Amino acid sequence: MAAKKKAVTNKAAATKKTVAKKKTVKKAAPKKAASGKTVAKKKVATKKVVAKKTAPRKPARKTTSQIGPVPGIAPYQEKKGEEYMNDRQVAHFRDILLTWKRGLMEEVDRTVHHMQDDAANFPDPNDRATQESEFSMELRARDRERKLIKKIDDSMRNLDNNEFGYCEACGVEIGVRRLEARPTATLCIDCKYLDEIREKQTG
Repeated sequence: MAAKKKAVTNKAAATKKTVAKKKTVKKAAPKKAASGKTVAKKKVATKKVVAKKTAPRKPARKTTSQIGPVPGIAPYQEKKGEEYMNDRQVAHFRDILLTWKRGLMEEVDRTVHHMQDDAANFPDPNDRATQESEFSMELRARDRERKLIKKIDDSMRNLDNNEFGYCEACGVEIGVRRLEARPTATLCIDCKYLDEIREKQTG
């Protein structure tokens, strides 16, 4: 009887141990899952931090000092209710025209010196042809600039006669912004558009 009791107690102890092991295993499993979730959360968090760090910053806005073909002059700041082509505007456009003309004259002088210095009688006909084509291209560009200088002089004359900034066809104000884009403009946008249509039809 005592042996049977010991066997029963041993079996009961063994079953208790196995049940306890199973419980511990079952309890440990959700811990692992929980730890896996925390790892995943940590990974997501690190990804978010990296994304924030590597996100490109928006470039700061640069204030442009380019007006049409003339660099280095700030755009005119119009005041509310000011008169069109007042003294400030006239001085502003006079500065633009003079700066533009000065730059064109410097280009003309540079071209003359370049042609004088680089002119040579090459024995190879291909070299001579290349040089002549380069010179002809520069001369065509300077010829266009010469015509442009004449237009600038006409605009300066209109400034002196208080006729600058008004359309030659209809007499409407051309506008400050259009004049800054093209200081030698003599037509308003509507008249210029109609003039281009006529040129296309006749051409």
